[in-house]
Amino acid sequence: MASAKPKKKNPRLASGRKRVRQDTKLNAANSSLRSKYRTALKNVAKAVAAGDQAKATELFAKAQSVVDTIADKGIFHKNKAARDKSRLAAKVKALATAAPAAAA
Repeated sequence: MASAKPKKKNPRLASGRKRVRQDTKLNAANSSLRSKYRTALKNVAKAVAAGDQAKATELFAKAQSVVDTIADKGIFHKNKAARDKSRLAAKVKALATAAPAAAA
């Protein structure tokens, strides 16, 4: 039988207890923002996959602000945010250039 995970001890010092409270709040806030980030990227990718240029452009503009917010808060590195924005922009741009070619 595998041993159960050892139970974490509560900090004795008041400063330690406060740190635990703060970490819990920060973790919840960061998790929420990370989820928002992933959802924004996913929505743009879905719009691009569907071939909806107008919707992809609109969602990309919203996703940019979410990505910038995440980078500013230091949840993801600024280079990762820039890389993700660049890749999304390329997909949206490719969709824009493919649409006129398909219409012609």
